[in-house]
Amino acid sequence: MAQSAQSVETRVMPRFQEAKEASFGIKYSTFIIFAIVFMFVALIYVGSHIHMTELEYNIATELNIKEQKLEEQKKLKLEYAMLKSPQRIENIMRNKLQMSYPDNSQVIVLKKSGE
Repeated sequence: MAQSAQSVETRVMPRFQEAKEASFGIKYSTFIIFAIVFMFVALIYVGSHIHMTELEYNIATELNIKEQKLEEQKKLKLEYAMLKSPQRIENIMRNKLQMSYPDNSQVIVLKKSGE
């Protein structure tokens, strides 16, 4: 009887270990699938976050360029106003072109033909 009890124990143990290994195999494959899905989701999240950060940098760069262009536009408008000022034009007329205002004798008034 002692032998039959030992043989029963040895027979039960391998079956129990086989069942344990089979259930562990199912859990292991489930864990691997879950890990792969989790890594895929994490990669998508990190990729979208990196893309969003790049877009924010691009927006900041474009806003800086816009501010520079507006500043340049203000400077050009000021320069344009200075260039077309009557005092400047008169100064160029007198000094560079050697021009002067006409005398009263040099002015000829034309009347309209209908009057």
